[in-house]
Amino acid sequence: MTSTGREAEQTDALTDFIVGCGDIGQRVARLEQAAGRKILALTRSATAADSLKALGIGIVRGDLDARSSLTNLPATLATLYYFAPPPPKGTDDPRLRNLLNTLQDLPERVVYISTSGVYGDCGGAWIDEDWPLNPISERGKRRLAAELILRGWSDRTGIPVVILRVPGIYGPGRLPVERVRQGVPVLFEADSPYSNRIHADDLALACCAAARRGHSGQAYNISDGHPTTMTDYFWRIADRYGLERPPAISLAEARHVLSPNMLSFLEESKRLDNRRMLAKLRVTLQFPDLASGLTACR
Repeated sequence: MTSTGREAEQTDALTDFIVGCGDIGQRVARLEQAAGRKILALTRSATAADSLKALGIGIVRGDLDARSSLTNLPATLATLYYFAPPPPKGTDDPRLRNLLNTLQDLPERVVYISTSGVYGDCGGAWIDEDWPLNPISERGKRRLAAELILRGWSDRTGIPVVILRVPGIYGPGRLPVERVRQGVPVLFEADSPYSNRIHADDLALACCAAARRGHSGQAYNISDGHPTTMTDYFWRIADRYGLERPPAISLAEARHVLSPNMLSFLEESKRLDNRRMLAKLRVTLQFPDLASGLTACR
C-alpha cells in the first residue's frame, strides 16, 4: 500500500457518523472534532443540513422513516452514534431497523442513547444496570425494543454495541422555564417520585467515553448520581430564575390536570446508581449535582 493509501485509510478510520444530530449530537460532534475526528450526520431537512454544515459537519441525506432514502450511507466509520428517537407511538423502533438493515459497510462500534425508563417503576430504590428491565410506558418499551434490536444485530455482526441509559437531560436551552412560568402544578413533595438527571455537556462526555472505553453489550446508567424529586427540580428552576414556585397538588388532582405524557413520568420512581459509568467509562462530571448544573445555566 502506498503512503497516500495509508493516510486515506487513517483519515477514514477517524470518521464518526451521528444519526440524530440534535443538541446532544452537536455537543458530541464538537468534542470529536476537537479530538481531530471528521463528523458526518444524517439529516432529512435542508434547513438542518445548512445548520450542521455551518458547524463543519458533513451531511448525509436520508429519512429513517423511508428505508429507500438511505442509499448513501457512509463507509469506513469508527463510531456510529445513534441518538435518533423511535417513532412517537407503538412499542418498536422501525427507524433503527431501517438503518441497520441498510448499512453496507459496518462501523467499528455503535453507541446508543436509551432511557432509564426501561427499568419502569422501581419504587424509589437505588438501581444499577443489572436491575430487571420492566418498562411500563410505551416510551420505555420502544427503547427496550431498540436495545434488543441492537444486541441481536451485534451478536450477528460482531460489532460492539454500548448502551447508555439516560434520564432527564438538562442544561442551557433545555430547562422547563416556560412550564414553571405558566404555573403548571407539581405534586406535593412527599408524593413526588424520585427523578434523575444529567447535564447535556456531561452526557456528551459520556458518549465519547463510551466510544473509547465502553464494553460491548454493556449498559451504563448516565446520571449525576444525585437524584431529587421532580417537585424539587421544578422548584429549583423557579428559584434560579426568580419565578413563583408552581403550586403543589395531590396525585388524584394531577390526573385531571396534567398531560398523559407528564403523568407517565410521575408513575416511575427510581434512583440511578452511576458507579459503573464513573469507574468503567472514567467520566469526570463537570456538573455532579443539580445545584452546580443550574448555576452554569444562563
